[in-house]
Amino acid sequence: MSAANVERTAGGDPVADISLGDFQQLIKRMYFEKDVARGVEGTFMWLMEEVGELATALREKEPINLAEEFADVLAWLATIANVAGVDLAGAVRKKYGGGCPGCGKLVCACPDSEKP
Repeated sequence: MSAANVERTAGGDPVADISLGDFQQLIKRMYFEKDVARGVEGTFMWLMEEVGELATALREKEPINLAEEFADVLAWLATIANVAGVDLAGAVRKKYGGGCPGCGKLVCACPDSEKP
């Protein structure tokens, strides 16, 4: 994204934080037509490639590359959610907004042997 396209505050500074919903919409604006043409299956394969790159970055412990790979995984997750018609912020709020889906507590008290 060029500097001219970066969203800015009223004072002209780049936006420091972005909500999950805003991020999903940003990704949709940038890539939706390409993503729909690729479809869910093709988009899922790109997501899996990025997860592999994140795994490599975690092993190598390079903070700059690690941050970029986390961003890439999040972007591809937003992409596949857009193609599938899923509102990520709504899904997260519904599943985790009231605490752990297993025990219902804000700080999970589920046994270590169980998910999550």
